[in-house]
Amino acid sequence: MVLRPTITDLAKQAGVSAATVDRVLNQRLPVRADTAQRVVQAAEAIGFHATGLLRQRLTETPRRKFGFLLQKPDAFYQRLGKELVHATKATHLVDGKPVLEFMEEVVPNVIAEKLLQFAKKVDVVAVVAMDHPVVNEAVDRIISSGKPVFTLLSNITSPLCCGHFGADSRKCGRIAGWTISRLTRRAGKIGILVGSHRYLNQELSEISFRTFMREHAPEFQLLEPIVNLDDDDIAYEAITELVTRSSDLVGIYVSGGGQEGLIKALRERQTGEKLVSVCNELTPATRAGLHDGVIDLTLGTPFAALSKRLVDAMAKATTGADMPHLPPLMLPPEIHLSENI
Repeated sequence: MVLRPTITDLAKQAGVSAATVDRVLNQRLPVRADTAQRVVQAAEAIGFHATGLLRQRLTETPRRKFGFLLQKPDAFYQRLGKELVHATKATHLVDGKPVLEFMEEVVPNVIAEKLLQFAKKVDVVAVVAMDHPVVNEAVDRIISSGKPVFTLLSNITSPLCCGHFGADSRKCGRIAGWTISRLTRRAGKIGILVGSHRYLNQELSEISFRTFMREHAPEFQLLEPIVNLDDDDIAYEAITELVTRSSDLVGIYVSGGGQEGLIKALRERQTGEKLVSVCNELTPATRAGLHDGVIDLTLGTPFAALSKRLVDAMAKATTGADMPHLPPLMLPPEIHLSENI
């Protein structure tokens, strides 16, 4: 009886590993085009039984699972998730299947463990995460295993990270500074809230805000930032206390989350002149706040453009033979006022 050539025989004939043949046959991981072509030629030479399928693999669109690991499923992240799902289904670079999950807890150890488990389900990962050694280590482990990882919204300092996609935090901070310094009627104190300085986008926004004010409006006194963990209740309590104890407060800049807490606290404020306030994202709450003048400006993430650029990069990362290492892509923020929403 004549035995049919096996995958091992094919691998030997093509001068590659059996794992590489499996990748070509089942589209598990990217393989260089010339390597895949060599496998097909070797299959034809030895009469491999699945030669037809191998030829088909060279021409059909590869199937890939795109993993998006976002933070708590509030209005902002729900909207972002929808854009990412839409961009994945719309791309023609691969046959993409979006896998979307949210994290209720955003402490470093939980993020790292969730990230490691999530990566097992998909071919490529995009994650919103804080910069922390345990998170960076998890990212490095995933990339070292052969799966690309990108960061979204906030960057991290992992040297292996494949790329970052977000709004331009430097522009966000400087636009906030320009707005508050121009709209306030007199010099005074300005309160600043950040979710956490572990989110590098928020840290850069705060630094850029301070830089603008130091350059162009030194007559204002910038208070030390209050960390609110992107929590509306903490933001509400912090701002309520801030406006109570600081009679010369003239403005507030929230560089992270907690917008609903800001709006609630300002609506309850009964006395004193209007405070100029700038925060992030156009949500139902901030839209209402802009309409009734409680807040003055929001800086929004360009969801559609960001999602498309990210998905394209993820698709290329899963179809190329080399692990990418792209420069950060920072898109200008969307500016929302009461008159343009």
